[in-house]
Amino acid sequence: MQIRLSNAPDAPAPVGQYTHAVEVTGATRTVYISGQVGAAMDGSVPEDATEQGRNVWKNITAQLKAVGMTLDNIVKITTIATSLDYLPAVRASRAEAMGDRKPASTLIIGGLVSPALKIEVEVIAVA
Repeated sequence: MQIRLSNAPDAPAPVGQYTHAVEVTGATRTVYISGQVGAAMDGSVPEDATEQGRNVWKNITAQLKAVGMTLDNIVKITTIATSLDYLPAVRASRAEAMGDRKPASTLIIGGLVSPALKIEVEVIAVA
């Protein structure tokens, strides 16, 4: 499998930790991971958005591990935050987990199923 990141020279540059287009060739498996929320293993949800963000990425990492993949396999991220106020927490937890990886990405400000939830992230991974 090969992954090629692309930012078209005749379009605006990315404004964050993402790439506008990700081309995957030779992939044999694609995994679509449902939105993961900030709940801990015991089902508790911390009030702090940063802690929720860390839990989100722990949960994503666990789902990837269960199918024999890692964060390196992620090619697309969709993040939902319930308020622009949580954007620093979204960015910090993502940077902590993803490091220099820059898959394609979309951020949505919207509602989630429970008022306790502040962040939800779904990913697409290939191997």
